[in-house]
Amino acid sequence: MEALVAAIDQGTSSTRFLVFNARTAEVVAHHQVEITQSFPREGWVEEDPKEIMQSVYQVMQSTCEKLQELRVDLSRIKAVGVTNQRETTVVWDKETGEPLYNAIVWLDLRTQSTVESLISKAPGRNKNHLKHMTGLPISTYFSAVKLRWLLDHVEEVKRAVERGRAMFGTVDSWIIWCLTGGRHGGVHCTDVTNASRTMLFNIHSLSWDQDLCRYFDVPMEILPTVRTSSEIYGHMSAGPLAGVPISGCLGDQSAALVGQMCFSDGQAKNTYGTGCFLLRNTGTKSVMSEHGLLTTVAYKLGRNQPTYYALEGSVAMAGGVVRWLRDNMGMVQSADDIEKLAASVGTSHGCYFVPAFSGLYAPYWEPSARGIICGLTQFTNRNHLAFAALEAVCFQTREIVDAMNLDSGGELSLLQVDGGMSCNSLLMQLQADILCTPVVRPCMAETTALGAAMAAGAAEGVQVWSLRPEELPHIQTDTYTPRINTQESEFRFARWKKAVQKAMNWETTEPGCHSNGDQLQQRPQS
Repeated sequence: MEALVAAIDQGTSSTRFLVFNARTAEVVAHHQVEITQSFPREGWVEEDPKEIMQSVYQVMQSTCEKLQELRVDLSRIKAVGVTNQRETTVVWDKETGEPLYNAIVWLDLRTQSTVESLISKAPGRNKNHLKHMTGLPISTYFSAVKLRWLLDHVEEVKRAVERGRAMFGTVDSWIIWCLTGGRHGGVHCTDVTNASRTMLFNIHSLSWDQDLCRYFDVPMEILPTVRTSSEIYGHMSAGPLAGVPISGCLGDQSAALVGQMCFSDGQAKNTYGTGCFLLRNTGTKSVMSEHGLLTTVAYKLGRNQPTYYALEGSVAMAGGVVRWLRDNMGMVQSADDIEKLAASVGTSHGCYFVPAFSGLYAPYWEPSARGIICGLTQFTNRNHLAFAALEAVCFQTREIVDAMNLDSGGELSLLQVDGGMSCNSLLMQLQADILCTPVVRPCMAETTALGAAMAAGAAEGVQVWSLRPEELPHIQTDTYTPRINTQESEFRFARWKKAVQKAMNWETTEPGCHSNGDQLQQRPQS
């Protein structure tokens, strides 16, 4: 009987549990549940850590029931991997096991005033002041400033730190701690990929950095132990998989890079989820971007294995745009409707949509930008707007690819894609047209979970999944080649860039208009 490996895929909008055949990489069974996001104030995005864990238990239980219906013996599951939304920040009490505040999601903007204060103290007011150690600009995106906000504004967090009871972690740490026993001996750890997104981690020494922790005034004793992405961290303490090792852990974008088998320098993948994340493997050297990209740890698949790095371009809003059109505007009933609306017109008719709802990430790193729709005429209808929304995802990706080509000194020959939005064939064709580059989509879309399963199955002490190049499973793919001429693509991209400039510097903060940690009062700039 062939070995099976499972993966928990805890994303921004849903949690999934998938069980893979360790030889063929086929999905044997899976289950998914949506996660509730709350928006207590403008720019704030939170999730309930207890709901996250409840969703994990639910998807595991439901998947195991499906396996039993298929007469698959659960003892064939040899390991579990974890992949997660990165940067999302949780602090909990190690004695009670209770979260001390909601999880602050990566998209959250409440720390903008904290970021401005930190940048104002940096030499030359340089937001890249810490980049040589972290690979990251000082931004609301990363965990350190979210943790700083919790330490400053949540009394329960301050008290727990003083009493030596506080534990900090990104979502992977929270999940692994809970699954390995929680307050009854749970393992408090993270992996190098998630640690590299906190701004507290030195990506060269692969350790928490005293100078960085001092800079953000974060107590080091609340931080998890940093491990590699593929080793046994602990064992499931309860439930249908009790005793099974948890032996893989990767932030979702690194997991997708592994799942796409981008193991060579120069290979790149783009994941279309709530946001959009393009990673290009740079091998064992960390390339510092001169064009607004991040340098991040791609993976380290075992204690004796080399550390691989990646250049990353992060877009805040991709699938989130479709969700906004559905939930806020009532324009579509489901995500699938957007493709039908856009395909019915085949053009935006000169309409451009910059979805800077949480500012602009790479390559601008401009938190003051806001969403804008321009080029409207009396002829514009919701079909054109749907097309413009899809184009916006592609234009944002094009900006990142251009920056990556400049940083790496070589053109991208093809782009591997995955994530929920990659099922939209119109979007994939648009992406090939706007990049003027072939786009390759695997027929098996679950590459993020697959990457976590591969890391777990390959871990020392498990070793049911070979990562040797000649033994990697072959995944069928679809390829989209450009259909429009380069001049047309460049014209549309230039108009997009013009729209982006109009979205810039929309919000300004007025000093002295906040108290007790409230978000700064904001007004449109005149």
